Amino acid sequence: MDNRLIYLDNNATTPTDPRVVDTMLPYFYQHPGNAASRNHPFGWTAEEAVDYAREQIANLISVESKEIIFTSGATESDNLALKGVFEMYRRKGNHIITLKTEHKAVLDSCGKIEKMGGEVTYLDVNYDGTVDLAKLEAAIKPSTILVSVMWANNETGVIQPMKEIGEICAKHGVLLMSDATQAVGKIPVNPKEVGVHLMAFSAHKMYGPKGVGALFVNRKKPRVKVTAQMDGGGHERGMRSGTLNVPGIVGFGKAAEIAGQEMAQDSERLSKLRDKLQKQLMDRLEEVYVNGNEGHRMPHVTNLSFKHVEGEGLMMTFNQNIAVSSGSACTSASLEPSYVLVALGLGDDLAHSSIRFSLGRFTTDEEIDYAVEALVKGVNHMRELSPIWEMYKEGIDLDSVIWAEH
Repeated sequence: MDNRLIYLDNNATTPTDPRVVDTMLPYFYQHPGNAASRNHPFGWTAEEAVDYAREQIANLISVESKEIIFTSGATESDNLALKGVFEMYRRKGNHIITLKTEHKAVLDSCGKIEKMGGEVTYLDVNYDGTVDLAKLEAAIKPSTILVSVMWANNETGVIQPMKEIGEICAKHGVLLMSDATQAVGKIPVNPKEVGVHLMAFSAHKMYGPKGVGALFVNRKKPRVKVTAQMDGGGHERGMRSGTLNVPGIVGFGKAAEIAGQEMAQDSERLSKLRDKLQKQLMDRLEEVYVNGNEGHRMPHVTNLSFKHVEGEGLMMTFNQNIAVSSGSACTSASLEPSYVLVALGLGDDLAHSSIRFSLGRFTTDEEIDYAVEALVKGVNHMRELSPIWEMYKEGIDLDSVIWAEH
């Protein structure tokens, strides 16, 4: 029983659905063609497979297939969108607005843009992780060319009011980009309906393979252009050169098709499991807090802080059996508290005591029961060893304690 492995880190990456793998397999050997080889049947077969996948992915987000540009993943898509727009529209203006809670792929790209002479405004968020729409609108100025807001946050699952953001951008004639990596394939996402002009997403967050992603680039009203960041054979309508990852793209297409068919039932089932996990932990343990807006978040995610327990230490009590995260997978090598939670106004103590649970298509009810028991046992064990918890239980006001400096 104790040797089981339970995967609750689906925001970092999802397992590839076996149906996706089955669809990909022929393109490794039976159909080995390069989609850009237009002078023999192997190339034609590969090109047809890519075109079909492009249609499947476009259908999922209700856009034209020509508006889908294939990349190596959402990180590359973010880079292409931000740097590509900055270089293309630089004569018009050099100002970009984003949030302090964005993924590092966006924040670090913005940092690079600043070194290239751009100006970036990093907005604070509300305590629940949502953008302050009035502050967003107030930050727009004549030199603003782009607003970049992620659809759903990778650490808290908080969903931003994209329609309202889109309306503000439309009113001021500013392009809107969204990193929708955590949202596409899990909730309905329609960039055109809400006024998003560029959107990054990835196969491996929606039960597809790693190493393949896409960028939606709006073609009409307005026609958006981006400067290529990778030069070569002029693939992907000149926006992204490089031999296409045909098996990966085929898998991405199948993952998109399955998501379109099963998203509603997956969401309903996972939100019940997520609520069960959260409720049982909060009922059985003291001082557990939910981070982020509970009403506007992804159905499969909860981010909880266990006060007076160090998150990394807590994970060590069960991480041989249960995979969870104490921050973004892309920044988990660092021991700093999560910058996303700090931006929500959490103190270092609560930010350091947070665990992100992200459930998935293959998560079972029994696994949630097992995880709850392991978490309760782990938190109680950590608190028994904690002098701070003992002081708290004795009624000492920890905020009034003057700690000695080392």
